[in-house]
Amino acid sequence: QVQLVESGGGLVQPGGSLRLSCAASGGDFSFVIMGWYRQAPGKQRELVASITRGGSTNYGDSVKGRFTISRDNAKNLVYLQMNNLQPEDTAVYYCYAFRTGYWGQGTQVTVSS
Repeated sequence: QVQLVESGGGLVQPGGSLRLSCAASGGDFSFVIMGWYRQAPGKQRELVASITRGGSTNYGDSVKGRFTISRDNAKNLVYLQMNNLQPEDTAVYYCYAFRTGYWGQGTQVTVSS
């Protein structure tokens, strides 16, 4: 059974940092492009970042320079380091395995003073 399980969300003040993790199980995801999406209340789900097996990355314009995606292929783990968080980053963050259709359950990130 394939599962993507996110962790690391929470409440943080503006300017703070969080690190999200996504643990993939039930298959070999090392050859799959992995990514993070987010969805804020009343808004469409948007791509935050993606990463290939070889480490090539792509970022949404709103997070460039603040967020960093990385992965550990041997452990089927994907990370999202989020720095200088702002209130507009508040959303549910989802892990996604491209071309498989598998999503995680989401983890809430709230940026507020």
